[in-house]
Amino acid sequence: MCGIVGYTGDQQAAPILLAGLEKLEYRGYDSAGLAVRDGERVPEVVKAKGRLRALAEKTDNGRAMRGNCGIGHTRWATHGEPSENNAHPHCTDDRSVVAVHNGIIENYQEIREKLIKSGYTFYSDTDTEVAVKLIDHYYKKYNDGPLDAMARAMMRIRGTYALAVMFKDYPEEIFVARQDNPMIIGVGEGESFIASDVPPLLPYTRKVYYIGNQELGRLHKGEITFYNIDQEEIQKGLVTIEWDAEAAEKGGYEHFMIKEIHEQPRAVRDTLNSVIRDGHIDLTEAGLSDDVIRSLKRIYIVACGSAYHAGVAAQYVIEDLARIPVRVELASEFRYRNPILEENSLVIIISQSGETADSLAALRLAKSQGVPTMAIVNVVGSTIAREADHIFYTLAGPEIAVATTKAYSTQLVAGYLLGVQFAHVRGTITEEKYEELLAALQELPDQIAKLLEDDKERIQWFAAKYANAKDVFFIGRGIDYAVSMEGSLKLKEISYIHSEAYAAGELKHGTISLIEDGILVVSILTQEALYEKMISNMVEVKCRGAYLMGLTTAGNYNIEDTVDFAVYIPKTDEHFTPSLAVVPLQLLGYYVSVSKGLDVDKPRNLAKSVTVE
Repeated sequence: MCGIVGYTGDQQAAPILLAGLEKLEYRGYDSAGLAVRDGERVPEVVKAKGRLRALAEKTDNGRAMRGNCGIGHTRWATHGEPSENNAHPHCTDDRSVVAVHNGIIENYQEIREKLIKSGYTFYSDTDTEVAVKLIDHYYKKYNDGPLDAMARAMMRIRGTYALAVMFKDYPEEIFVARQDNPMIIGVGEGESFIASDVPPLLPYTRKVYYIGNQELGRLHKGEITFYNIDQEEIQKGLVTIEWDAEAAEKGGYEHFMIKEIHEQPRAVRDTLNSVIRDGHIDLTEAGLSDDVIRSLKRIYIVACGSAYHAGVAAQYVIEDLARIPVRVELASEFRYRNPILEENSLVIIISQSGETADSLAALRLAKSQGVPTMAIVNVVGSTIAREADHIFYTLAGPEIAVATTKAYSTQLVAGYLLGVQFAHVRGTITEEKYEELLAALQELPDQIAKLLEDDKERIQWFAAKYANAKDVFFIGRGIDYAVSMEGSLKLKEISYIHSEAYAAGELKHGTISLIEDGILVVSILTQEALYEKMISNMVEVKCRGAYLMGLTTAGNYNIEDTVDFAVYIPKTDEHFTPSLAVVPLQLLGYYVSVSKGLDVDKPRNLAKSVTVE
């Protein structure tokens, strides 16, 4: 969850670190801190509770901290409440060892007690301080240098970590270690960088290394050496980042979220074009041969949050078109359920970051049972991408807002493409139908753009009207239910309004008792075969006092006889309506949050990438 940055070179480190943390604040914003050293001097450590601006003010935007080597951190609290004392970096009493950490050390209490017996004292409630002092303990006990001390600590620690450490005896150097938490190492002319994600690196370099699990790195000015846990030097290949640096900036928009909503036509088009060639879907880069596709007896889709909702939509598409049984599971449940995975099955893991802890664990569980895996991820070189057997990269580009929009839309498209191609290979659709579906897919970017152009102002007005709602319900049937779940999540996570999604047919099985005068019910009905049943469900809630918003396909204008506010999406193949229906719901959540004066991009208690359980 937390964000870490590091720099060593000839420039002043603190301003670079602060700029990097600003691009990582979506990973946590409970507190932030810097440790910067000037040559041989002891590192200066400055920390602040709250948003990054508090740290920027405290350091005069970094100008008050002199030095060319440093590490920084923005925190999402796990162990220890948000406070200046618990903020990173953490250090020994003499500042001989200073570190920042992303992850959770599961056995920190056990290690803490043993360190206390060895004479150590602790000033914070964090697991990170325990790691710092464990490294210091081994550093002083064995006197074999930083790599030895960190390797010994790594063998002792249970849990996950990305660690960046500075040692007093090694000026202008930073040492790193990783286990199941993201860490990217950038290199330029005479300078080296560390970051938890790509955006902080883009202004300075596109040449990066991905450090693996149980590996260490030693960073000097433009020089990076990697080691395994046995301290044997290992070679790693440089990777060139293709993302545009401007893509990680607001570009004139008030918030990243609204910018990323407007980037969806481009993101969807790029993702489609990455696999549609000469009028056909080509999955060879993903490594899925036609023989493998024909042999599939079952598909498991495993994900968290919005990615899970994209998986639910994919289930409807794949089952209906390709006639392959699909089971969609929450990664946090799948990994502990001891699932029975059938022969000739495929486990698909969906994750924007490619670092989601529960999804990564689910991937490893599937691989341990000998089941082929496929990753649908947005970040090249991420852990899930590296470990999966097959990779489908979505091309959303960097997504900064905590509430996902464009990444979700590209995940939907990936699911459609798999469903259509699986159906084509398995012969469950005709060639004519295949061509029709491809044509409909390629129309989606322009249709999304038209929705954004036509409906934004109306939805903004409606959102302001219902910004003070206490409860909102989203209902739908079939694939519309999947959209309802995503619409509900978008609203609740950035507006703090209690919101729930229900399969409309389940209303009368208890939920309808919650409907009362004035409560907002958002109804999605894009499936023609289910349209009349949805109208019946809507009438049921309206006669109990609900205020109805209806979202349907253009042409269904009789809906206005039932609803109080109607939104229409362009006509497309019904399998693909989620890509259009979700856009007004994203706008609804965004404008409600704006109307309430909330921090849209950084909602409370949330972080972009969930790298801890």
